[in-house]
Amino acid sequence: MGWFKRLKDGIQTATKYKKETPDGLWYKCKQCNELSTMKEVRSNFFKCPKCDYHIRIGSHDYFDLIFDDNFEELFTDLISQDHLNFVDLKPYTKRLEEEHKKTGLMDAISVAEGQLDGRDLVVAAMDFTFIGGSMGSVVGEKIARAIDRSIEQRCPFLIISKSGGARMMESAYSLMQMGKTAAKLTQLSRAGLPYFSLMTDPTTGGVTASFAMLGDLNFAEPNALIGFAGPRVIKETIKRDLPDGFQTSDFLIEHGFLDFIINRKDLKQRLIDLLMLFDKKRSN
Repeated sequence: MGWFKRLKDGIQTATKYKKETPDGLWYKCKQCNELSTMKEVRSNFFKCPKCDYHIRIGSHDYFDLIFDDNFEELFTDLISQDHLNFVDLKPYTKRLEEEHKKTGLMDAISVAEGQLDGRDLVVAAMDFTFIGGSMGSVVGEKIARAIDRSIEQRCPFLIISKSGGARMMESAYSLMQMGKTAAKLTQLSRAGLPYFSLMTDPTTGGVTASFAMLGDLNFAEPNALIGFAGPRVIKETIKRDLPDGFQTSDFLIEHGFLDFIINRKDLKQRLIDLLMLFDKKRSN
């Protein structure tokens, strides 16, 4: 019987941070159902080589993609607390412990600073693997501190959103982060520093209703799900049928909610162009 049992541990690669992409040698695309080797997928910026479907990746994958060489991760000591003694299927503290162990992450967002084409940049990137990328008090605090860091270093700020919305286990503490992050972004604007918002699949709930849509430039990856409430809730509320794909980035750009859609392979060069543009604007 051992001949027919797949030994998954034999083909896993040990990494510090768990990838959101599948483990193994092969990848079956969720969009076109075609098979590709993981080597092909990685060399294609974690996109399907057949149909260009953008596979979900983690925060540190984006850091590796964006920054020139090395980057420094910031605020790694922040950990969510269970102020409400929340219990659903299991205590919130137990859920946090399991997520720390499973993902290698301390929460649903990571912040790093480094250089892009020789220019300083602070980036906050969310991870969907950590409780669905939900926004809790640590997410809000890391964004606030990242903005302070951008002001201190006089450099632009980028948030890469990927979230299911506010974290229910923190209740009002989670909802307060919407106002907190918006207020901090006002400080960044008053300091004359640009804020770029990249929305990836999915960006929903309180994240969409706060910092994700407040960028000086709002852009997204192709076919990313972006919205506040789900289609079923919206349909029941307005009592009308909804257009096909109305919550995708492609639909949103046609209706003026986004500035542009960016293919992941072009992301670094587009950010370089934007940094040059804003540098010239500030110097003038």
